[in-house]
Amino acid sequence: MKKIEPGSKVLVKMKNGRSEEGTLIESHEPGIFLLKLKSGYNIGLKKRDIKNMKVIERAREENREQEKIKGTGKPRVDIIMTGGTISSSLDAATGGVKALTSPMDFFKIYPEIFEHVDIKILNPFMKLSENMSSEDWIKTAKLVKKSLDDVNVRGVIVTHGTDFLHYTSSALSFFLKNLNKPVVLTYSQRSSDRGSSDARMNLLCSVHAALSDIAEVVLVGHGTINDDFCYAFRGTKVRKMHSSRRDTFRAINCLPLMKIFPDGRTEKISNYRKKEKQKLKNAE
Repeated sequence: MKKIEPGSKVLVKMKNGRSEEGTLIESHEPGIFLLKLKSGYNIGLKKRDIKNMKVIERAREENREQEKIKGTGKPRVDIIMTGGTISSSLDAATGGVKALTSPMDFFKIYPEIFEHVDIKILNPFMKLSENMSSEDWIKTAKLVKKSLDDVNVRGVIVTHGTDFLHYTSSALSFFLKNLNKPVVLTYSQRSSDRGSSDARMNLLCSVHAALSDIAEVVLVGHGTINDDFCYAFRGTKVRKMHSSRRDTFRAINCLPLMKIFPDGRTEKISNYRKKEKQKLKNAE
């Protein structure tokens, strides 16, 4: 079978007569194709069971890189990757995970987000969240501030491990005052390669949050165990409550700020600070 680049939309016909349509994503497992379905779930297909695979839309990696540099007229969102499951994928050779640190890696795994925005990937470090220190929070805050002061940036997303994410969201809330744009922290409990991964929807909802009128540090993640919607929580009023549930984060002594649906719809739940036309003066 002719090699097809990850990121291509394909129609797969199986020898048993079944058909599947989705986006081909990179697999390190010999003899297996990974396919991201329209629902967001991933399935593995054994190569020996496939009759043929037709490309519906071929991945355009060179064009994507060129668009990232030149811009497409879409709003720009900076993604600061600090580590965690959401910015990793399975490495079958080791049984562990490997970091996604380039725009092309992100495009292959999460092609949907490039439909809404131009993305710039920033990667100051990759750490397990429980290993992060106050020096890492300061470094992240300074990087966030620099992005927010760029007139071309609509919002900033920080990808992060779950265990100490609520500590980081609280720290950034105190470091970054008089915010003029959204600062969105997000996560996943399960890696992008797993069929039940929460990474895709959390990241997609985070993009919508980064384009919203919120001007606070917020944490965005699944609102239920299903792929219904995400909540945006105030950064100082959220806590991880479960080791594996996709809706692990809950608001503490308050309500979430907003419901965010994968299609971009939002429902305001409680009051929040809105955008102002001023630059940050802290985190120097």
